[in-house]
Amino acid sequence: MRIAYLGPAGTFTEDALGEAIPGGDFEPLRTGSIHDAIIAVERGKADRALVPIENSLEGSVRPTLDTLVFEAPEVAIVGEHDYRVRVHLIARGGVGIGDVEAVLSHPQPLAQCQRFLRERLGEVEQRSVSSTAAAVRMVSESSRPWAALGARAAAALYDCELLAEGVEDQDDNVTRFVWIAPRGTEPIGEGGWKTSLVFSEVGADHPGALVECLREFSDRGINLTRIESRPLRQGLGRYMFFCDLEGKEGDATVSEAIASLRTKAASVRILGSYPVG
Repeated sequence: MRIAYLGPAGTFTEDALGEAIPGGDFEPLRTGSIHDAIIAVERGKADRALVPIENSLEGSVRPTLDTLVFEAPEVAIVGEHDYRVRVHLIARGGVGIGDVEAVLSHPQPLAQCQRFLRERLGEVEQRSVSSTAAAVRMVSESSRPWAALGARAAAALYDCELLAEGVEDQDDNVTRFVWIAPRGTEPIGEGGWKTSLVFSEVGADHPGALVECLREFSDRGINLTRIESRPLRQGLGRYMFFCDLEGKEGDATVSEAIASLRTKAASVRILGSYPVG
């Protein structure tokens, strides 16, 4: 099986993939972005993709949501995996924390470590790059005293050292990853079920329009575990709404709620129905 994910080697996604498939029995397809990993499945270049969708500190991963909605109609979420993130400050040998001129990383770890960066490296420039592994590689190749926020595996891969360990703002820093596969693929995992969907255009603008949509679930005793709005990309004031709910798409009450939602929203799309991680 070929699995696409954000590369290069040494990213947190690669660590999460190794945790989700301990035996490593797959063909890796490392991509330059989350978008590219999902599109690889959409275009048949990969059988699965593992991509981050939500972090306990920083919320949703927007490239995942936007790619699923706008560019990948033929894929679905078929499973999830929660990964405990440990972020380390990494530099070349001989560089001390007081020498650091710039900190490089993917935007998510930079946001997740803001307290540490303020308190220990308050005047140091922060630079966003494509991945945590790319940040460590750039630090290893630079003659400047740079540091990176990344995974322990990346430090070992690029012969760097840990200047500080576990610098994330909260100890319970967890990223939720989802498995992406072609529509119709059998879900991954066992246990209780979750359904993810997105809807938009809830009718004429009037007070309570969104509440009326959400009531289709609450009136049937269906718990929404997450809801978020994102721009619809069709002008100001137009939004789509992402929801995660407890239950399986084929369950009678869930199916009934979704059918009723379709009478109130012009667009309703099921992103996936899958076992809870």
